Amino acid sequence: MTGHGEQPQSEYEQRLQAFTGRELRAATPAQDPVNQPMIRHWAEAMGDTNPVYTDAEAARATGREGVVAPASMVQAWTMRGYAATTAPPDGGTNGFDELVALLDECGYSSVVATDSEFTFLRELVPGDHVAVRESVESVSAEKKTGLGTGRFVTTLKTYTDRHGETVATQRWRTLRFRPAPETEPAPAPEPVPALRPRPAVNRDNAFFFEGAQQHRLLIQRCASCSVLRHPPGPCCPACGSLEWDTVEAAGHGHVYSFVVNHHPRHPAFDSPYLVAVVELAEGTRIVTNLTGVAPDEVTIGMAVVLDWLDADPELTLPVFRPAPTEAP
Repeated sequence: MTGHGEQPQSEYEQRLQAFTGRELRAATPAQDPVNQPMIRHWAEAMGDTNPVYTDAEAARATGREGVVAPASMVQAWTMRGYAATTAPPDGGTNGFDELVALLDECGYSSVVATDSEFTFLRELVPGDHVAVRESVESVSAEKKTGLGTGRFVTTLKTYTDRHGETVATQRWRTLRFRPAPETEPAPAPEPVPALRPRPAVNRDNAFFFEGAQQHRLLIQRCASCSVLRHPPGPCCPACGSLEWDTVEAAGHGHVYSFVVNHHPRHPAFDSPYLVAVVELAEGTRIVTNLTGVAPDEVTIGMAVVLDWLDADPELTLPVFRPAPTEAP
């Protein structure tokens, strides 16, 4: 097997395995020492309320000398901007760049992280100045994965304090791979029709939606003073009575007002939406949709009749359409 036909695989393998144990990046100090403001920002962002990170008195109560940094922040202290990470100080190349270039020779041009294993030796405290160096621990033989054929590259990052003492290590594993050839995409499934938003049904209005399921337009009526009201409610606005019953509307009315809505769009509705306030023959009004008419054909006072929209097996709604014109 050859690496893109340029050299025997055995030679390529030797070059690749020569990186085992090699330092990719020399010890590089963090740009800033461990500090309380960044610890506080980290704790707030992570939702970590452990007081040993922000309260010196609480930290001392646990036997510590003062606040400490969350252990998982060790990597954050040494992170740099993209330019500082990729460009070595002398403008040349570093071991990491050379390894990536060698992997690219065999087509391993894509990368995904697979593992991160930390070992913490001591807690960091404000004033600690951390440095990190990275070396190659292993490069696997070629493996076939769901992403494509590639190699697992494991590096070891060693974090030290300003005295050179190790405070943590991180075993970092990535898969460098050749992307698997694209296959013909499976046909997209048939789209499922969107359901209309569900109404908020409660004890006061359940009768209305139950009646609609039977194609009956029920209007709430005060049992004390006979005033009709819609939308339904627990108390009569005219006399304050809590007693009520219902009457079935005949289904005739006229357009009291209307609006043509273009936004926001919703997949369950045909745009634009004709939303009208219809005054029923019984004297009360209902907010509804108009159907069977173009927006520019609607007029105030236009006679309309009841129709029913069976939106889905669980939802039926009253709508209105223009009343038939009488023959001359």
